[in-house]
This record gives sequence, structure tokens and C-alpha cells, in this order.
Amino acid sequence: MSSDAAICFDLFGTLVDAERPDDPASAVADALADRGVVVPDDWATAYGEPHIDAPEGAEVPLPAHVSAALRSRGVDAPNNAPRRAVVSAFDPTVDTRPGAVEVLEAAREYGPVGLLSNCSVPELVGRTLIRSDVSRDEFDAVVSSVGCGWRKPDQRAFETVTRKLGVPVDRLVYVGDSPAVDGGIEDCGGTFVDVADTPLSRLPDRLDEVCPTR
Repeated sequence: MSSDAAICFDLFGTLVDAERPDDPASAVADALADRGVVVPDDWATAYGEPHIDAPEGAEVPLPAHVSAALRSRGVDAPNNAPRRAVVSAFDPTVDTRPGAVEVLEAAREYGPVGLLSNCSVPELVGRTLIRSDVSRDEFDAVVSSVGCGWRKPDQRAFETVTRKLGVPVDRLVYVGDSPAVDGGIEDCGGTFVDVADTPLSRLPDRLDEVCPTR
């Protein structure tokens, strides 16, 4: 697919609100214990420590971090328990934000539509879409940081989704809720739309203004 420009959306805090654990370390500990893993007494400390030396901008999958945190305390967690525990601990309750469905329908008139989400939990983006009113079919490309290996605002995250959408990165309009993170598209020459300034319900009326071409 090719087009002069594309529109891409953030997921959490932009298209949906998803309930997350108030205490992620405790939620993961409970899920590990449910799977027969002996959780160390200082788990909160271990969970909060860095254990994987990743390049700047890279995403560390949360199951890999959990496995490394357990190993740092001499605990072996077999049978893919860390991944299953993380997926369970972050199983979301999802509310679709007002205007999300309508703005995706409007965006399709301007070119391909993408989704790019910072998310270190495997399966979470897919589960969230399934439980929302937003259909996966509305997107020509869905990219998560855990899937592509890079987190916004790293340019490589934006480049991954634009390759899938078939447009140059500087022709991307990115809609999100974090200027510090989602606004990284501007360092790539693209356009950032902050939903704090332009709510989704108003965005369809501004697409002619924000999109490079129609």
C-alpha cells in the first residue's frame, strides 16, 4: 500500500482507557505464585531493579525482565511461567474513549491508518483491541514496542509503522496523548496531534488541516 501520507494513533490514553494494576510488582508476584513459582521476599526491590542492558530506545519485554529479576535472586521459573504470569497480571478492563470509532472511520479517507503503542506486555495490545469498540480491521498496520523492539519516541518505532503503511516517516500524522513520547514524531519531520488540545470528537473536522495531503 502506498500513499502520500498516513495517520497513526496511540492506543492507551488515546483510543482507549485500560485499567492497569496499581502495584505491578505485586500483581506479577501473585500471578507467579499461582503458577508455582516461589517469589523472593524482596521481590518488589528485584522487580524495580534493571536487569537487562538494552540499547537506548529499545523495549525490554516485561516477561524477560521478570525472568531476569527472578534469576537475580536465584529463582528458576520453568514452563514459560514469567510470560504467562505477566499476561495474566495485565489482563485489561477496557473502555473505548469517546470519538475513537468515528475518528478512525474519518481517517481512512486520508490514507492508510496505523496503530503504534508503547507496550512491554505480550498480547496486551491485541487483547485490548478485542475488548474495545475499535476493530483491528480499522488499521492497515498495528505495531507494539514489544513486537518491534523500539519504544517511542525513538525514531525506529515510528519508522517501523511507516514501513508497514508504505509512507515516509516525515509524512506521518501521529495522534497521541504524550508530547514527550508521541511528540517524537516531530523529530522525524512528521506531525503530532495532541488529544489534550484536539479531542478525538473534534479531530475529524481538523483532518484537512493536519494532514499533509488528501
